[in-house]
Amino acid sequence: MRSRRNTAGGDLAAVSARRRVQDDGRRAVAFRTDEGPYSLRDMIRTAKYLGVAYRHPSVFPISSVSPCRAFYWLDARDPKRAKDLARALYRAYFVDDVDISGADGTIAVCAKLGLAADEVRAGIGDQAIKDRTRAEVDKAIARGAFGSPFIVVDGESFWGSDRLDQIDKWLATGGW
Repeated sequence: MRSRRNTAGGDLAAVSARRRVQDDGRRAVAFRTDEGPYSLRDMIRTAKYLGVAYRHPSVFPISSVSPCRAFYWLDARDPKRAKDLARALYRAYFVDDVDISGADGTIAVCAKLGLAADEVRAGIGDQAIKDRTRAEVDKAIARGAFGSPFIVVDGESFWGSDRLDQIDKWLATGGW
């Protein structure tokens, strides 16, 4: 994003917004005929405004289960590389139009980072990683997360890229 972004420490969490929508019985914005076209235009406009590369994926939305599991598998081994993987997965999906919804697409992105495909595949299928992913999603839902980005700073929730400036100010001033 912008180079001035605050770099305060914090946890990066991969969560499934679709799971939240399913739990609430709602339909994802992308599928609502009244809000879908606006939402798409807003994503494109906001990316341009923030100077973030973006190309709307040909398949949208997708299941994020495999990317989430790959993230948590790597996070358990190397948290810094897990953050690199998160960026690579986002770029693959939202810039390069790679379908990362299944294990194969996710593993292909992991391989470009030098991760062994067989290890990633085993990690995605590992019950402990499945349990952690479910626990992280449950924790995010309990905190009120319902979309992305959803950021919690000092117990205060912020949703949407239009709140990034508020987060900067919150971090700089200690909140209000």
